[in-house]
Amino acid sequence: MKRVQFSHPLMPYMLLLPQLAIVGVFFLWPAAEAIRASFYLEDPFGFGSTFVGLDNFKDVVSASEYSRTAWFTLIFSAAVTFFSLSIALLLAVKADNVIKGASTYRTLLMWVYAIAPPVAGLVGVMLFDQHIGPLNDLAHALGWNMQIGVNYFDTAFAMTVIAVWKQIPINFIFFLSGLQSVPKSVQEAAAVDCRSSSRRFWTVTFPLLAPTSFFLLIINITYALFDTFGIIDLVLKGEPGNNPVTLVYKVFLDGFRGNDLGGSSAQSVILMILVFALTVVQFRMIERRVHYS
Repeated sequence: MKRVQFSHPLMPYMLLLPQLAIVGVFFLWPAAEAIRASFYLEDPFGFGSTFVGLDNFKDVVSASEYSRTAWFTLIFSAAVTFFSLSIALLLAVKADNVIKGASTYRTLLMWVYAIAPPVAGLVGVMLFDQHIGPLNDLAHALGWNMQIGVNYFDTAFAMTVIAVWKQIPINFIFFLSGLQSVPKSVQEAAAVDCRSSSRRFWTVTFPLLAPTSFFLLIINITYALFDTFGIIDLVLKGEPGNNPVTLVYKVFLDGFRGNDLGGSSAQSVILMILVFALTVVQFRMIERRVHYS
C-alpha cells in the first residue's frame, strides 16, 4: 500500500491541529476544570473558593438522594438499551424480508432519527399529555390513571418510552445494514441444514451481527447516560421535585439550580470514572466474544 507523502513534515500536524484544538477546548479543559473544582467549595457568584479536599466526594457518596439517582440511572440505561436494541432488531429482521414497498417501509421506520432529542421529548410530552395525549387516553382505557410529573413510576415509564422511541431508528439502520451484508450463500446453506427460521437466525445470522451489536451496545449505553438530557428536561418541565432524574441531569440541577458548583463537579468526576470503567469492562470482557471475520 502506497504511503501518503506530504510536501512539508509539519503538514500532518497542521491537519490534526483543528481537531486537537476542539478536543482540548471542549473536552480536556472542562474535564480538568471539573476535577479542580471538585476539591473546592465554590462561591456561586465567582468571588472565591475554599479548598475542602475530598469533602465534596464524601457528601455526594453519603447522600441517599444520590444513591437513589444512581439506581434509577442504572435501571433506566439498562431498559433503554435493551428495548431499543430488541425492537430495532425485530423491525430490521421484518424489513429485511419485505419485498414490495421496501423503501417506503424502511423510510417510515427511520424518520424519527432526524428528530433532535429535545424535539423528541416535546413530541413525547404531547403523546403523554393528560388532556390531549393519545397514550394517556390509552392508559386510562386500560384502567391506568397515568400522572406524568406527579407519580414517580409514571414519569419514569414515560421517560423510558420516549427515549426508546427516539433511539430505535439508528439501531434499525445499523441492524438492517448488517443483515443485508450477510452472504446469501451462508443463508442458503443454513436453510438446507435447518428448517427452523428462528433457530437459523440465532445460530447463524445473529453471530454474524456480533460486531454491529457490540458497536450499538456502546452507542446505546452512551445515549441513555448522556443524550437523554433533553428528553428528561422536557418531561419534567424544569420542575424535578421527587420525580426520577439521571446522574447527568442531577449534575445540572445541583450545579445550575442549586449553585453547588463543587458538589456538581464531584458528581461529574464520579460519573467520568464510572463511564471510563464501564468502557474498559466492555472492551475487555464483551469484545472477546465478538468476531470480526
